[in-house]
Amino acid sequence: MIERKDLPVFSLHRGKIPLLVSIPHLGTHIPEDVAATMTDVASRTDDCDWHLDRLYSFAKRLGASIITPSCARYVIDLNRPPDDANLYPGQDTTGLVPLDTFEKEPLYRDGHVPTKQEISRRRAVYWQPYHDALAGELDALREQHGVVLLWDAHSIRSQVPRLFDGVLPDFNFGTAGGGSALPGLAEAMTNAVRHHSGYSAVANGRFRGGYITRHYGRPEDGIHALQLELSQRTYMHEQMPYAYDEIRAARVEPLLEILVNGAVEAVRAAKIG
Repeated sequence: MIERKDLPVFSLHRGKIPLLVSIPHLGTHIPEDVAATMTDVASRTDDCDWHLDRLYSFAKRLGASIITPSCARYVIDLNRPPDDANLYPGQDTTGLVPLDTFEKEPLYRDGHVPTKQEISRRRAVYWQPYHDALAGELDALREQHGVVLLWDAHSIRSQVPRLFDGVLPDFNFGTAGGGSALPGLAEAMTNAVRHHSGYSAVANGRFRGGYITRHYGRPEDGIHALQLELSQRTYMHEQMPYAYDEIRAARVEPLLEILVNGAVEAVRAAKIG
């Protein structure tokens, strides 16, 4: 399904191992009809998960399936439930169709806030195709291998007062409090980070997993879902123009590969066990 003649709504690379890497906030495109209703702030796509396709480039070499969107989360947030329920009750967060940035800057011009009909349209055109493809690939990999790991890849600035106090740990693993993957997987990843590096890490802290992790993670059915919210200070510059930092990235990328490999082996072992 395509949004325009030349621009796919999503890109899916099919791999050969029981691993699907989802990067739902990678996109930066804002369609012209949507952009016409938005403020200049929106065009910066500040809250994008910058460069994660580059940082996770090893995943294709490993044989992983990889799914990424074209459109920015400002158009519609693929990691929010379709009914826009708050995944963190009592905490401030952005919704299915965000109305402001993480810095609370308005995204829409006066009188142009999306209507219910417009939100439904975006859900049908952008949200649903991504999730249909994601679900289909998970089912295909599970059918082939008997088990599959969904690695939901995210990144965020190390300081976002709206969402959390102070400075975020470098690695934030989430398995919906342990419910979306085999027991102890997030804790094992946290321990691996601390063992292999000087990075900080936490399991099921401020970021316990968004809609994708919570909805698709069914370890009892052989689908294990884990979210990693990576602090952007580990691989890029956190201020515009949000440049990739070759030196920082060269340090963190090998660790990411170790972690992804370790998680895949853990779910394979759980199937055998």
